[in-house]
Amino acid sequence: MNRFSIWTYVFILSVLSIGIIYSLPNLYPAKPAIQIAYTDSGKSADQQLLIQVRDILDNKDIGTESVGLKENNIVAKFNSLDDQLAGKAALQRALLDQAIVALNLEPSTPQWLRDIGGGPLKLGLDLSGGVHFLLEVDIDSALDNRLESLLNEYRKKFRDDRINVESSRKDNKDLLFSFSSDEDYTKALKIFTQDNVTPLGTSLFDLRPNALRNLVELSYSQSAIKEIRDYAVGQNLMTLRNRVNELGVSEPIVQRQGSSRIVVQLPGVQDTTAAKKIIGKTANLEFRLEAASTSSRLRKEEFDFQDERMGSAFLEKNIIVAGERVTNANSGFDESGFAQVNITLDMQGGRAMQKATNGNIGRRLGVLFVEQKNKSVLKKDSNGEDVIEQSSYIEKKIISLATVQAVLGTNFRITGVGSPQEASELALLLRAGALAAPMKFVEERTVGPSLGKENIELGVRSIIIGLLSVIAFMLFYYRWFGLAANIALFANVVLITGFMSLLGATLTLPGIAGIVLTIGMAVDANVLIFSRIREELKAGKEPQTAIQEGFSRAFVTIVDANVTTLIASIILYAIGTGPVKGFAITLSIGILTSMFTAILGTRAIINIMYGNKNLKELRV
Repeated sequence: MNRFSIWTYVFILSVLSIGIIYSLPNLYPAKPAIQIAYTDSGKSADQQLLIQVRDILDNKDIGTESVGLKENNIVAKFNSLDDQLAGKAALQRALLDQAIVALNLEPSTPQWLRDIGGGPLKLGLDLSGGVHFLLEVDIDSALDNRLESLLNEYRKKFRDDRINVESSRKDNKDLLFSFSSDEDYTKALKIFTQDNVTPLGTSLFDLRPNALRNLVELSYSQSAIKEIRDYAVGQNLMTLRNRVNELGVSEPIVQRQGSSRIVVQLPGVQDTTAAKKIIGKTANLEFRLEAASTSSRLRKEEFDFQDERMGSAFLEKNIIVAGERVTNANSGFDESGFAQVNITLDMQGGRAMQKATNGNIGRRLGVLFVEQKNKSVLKKDSNGEDVIEQSSYIEKKIISLATVQAVLGTNFRITGVGSPQEASELALLLRAGALAAPMKFVEERTVGPSLGKENIELGVRSIIIGLLSVIAFMLFYYRWFGLAANIALFANVVLITGFMSLLGATLTLPGIAGIVLTIGMAVDANVLIFSRIREELKAGKEPQTAIQEGFSRAFVTIVDANVTTLIASIILYAIGTGPVKGFAITLSIGILTSMFTAILGTRAIINIMYGNKNLKELRV
């Protein structure tokens, strides 16, 4: 009566085998390591840098397990965290801006496990350590950029409409326009008045006309400033999320805080400087026409080419389109086999590009690559110790200056972008988007690996204590049935670990709490089953019938209870962030595995123990 088919046992053993195999990588601890890469993203780590790194570490007598090339980087493995930190400090002082030096953890998983996709659990910020940043968006800069853009738009509009402007300039947060005649003043004021009404009926500007002097002063209204602020913060938030997601950092947190601040948490990143470079390096493009030789110095700027051999060129100050209008970017190759980036603009950007190139066929169009860079200087502090001071600056260089041969629209390509790797990275950065406004670091904290280690030890201890407590209770109260439940419970913990590793889920401190809760919920199902079997025995049922009825009648109750909890955990994951998501993930996986082990696993063990026996009496 209480027997499973051979295929049911095969299925149970197959699931357990998968769980055991993919939980094995967690028995191999990760090694402290340092990853070194050239600051210039287009340059891969080479033998010269490898020799330099080895010499630096040897001269400082810092012991390493191994130092070698891995993909485009150099990875140095260490036997202890102290050696890792000492190696990082020595390499940073010696290499400065030549290379990025970042702390890392290198998995020691055997190759055969890695070949089948096995790897240890990813750990969140609270367990593996990492960095926490609080950034503030510079709203004043966003407003200044908008005013500059607006000033250029009206200058061009007045030229096209043949309105004579005596002078036009930006004064702090205001734009000032002075017109040559009453007629020009009246025409311009009509344009300003028409532009001032938004679709929502609010005012875009605060207009201050002066008919006596033919002067118009305007500044953005409070509602417009709020809209600019929300756009700048929202754009920067999306850009940072895209950039961090492209980097593959596990379970990053990038969220808005207050009106103009953004919180960024990067688990597993221990080096603040490297993390700043990750966040700050968001590339942008600017498309400008080459300035005519007769243009005044006020209307043109000189920029160097990215390829230093080509010298420099003058471009117009007026920006046709910037990177925020890029909706998609992919790298590829032109007819000659050279790297290129295929760009798609939004409708507004496409119209601006079409308008700019329509009357300028035969002129050259310049593409400026805009990048935020860092500069490191080694100085002595008051105690005579070496200190690295960091500062950032914006660098603009010409990557392409090609003749416009046809009217351009929303889709076109840019060449002269260097190697295929550089083209691929440029496309990646453009897909991530451009920052709408600069940001400054208000707060930065590093969660060290020692704190994460303590959290892991305490979390594992809580799981062990919870597991042993439940095991003792089940053995004392249910005897042999309790033993079957305990075996299934142990299998449940293995399955949770294995499937979280297989799915690439991230374990956080709240996630450990979810595992402890799952342990209790797993035996809860067995308690329902065993209590039902006791009731059936008291009702005079035969032992084998009581076992059959106990499992079948408790099944509906167990499914109902677990499904409602599963729905709650899915909702937590959908609307929660950070720690809440970590708790929801482990709870969801734990519910599914506990139902499997409590219903199928425990039943299989009891069937093996009692299924082939002619029982006259049964004690539960």
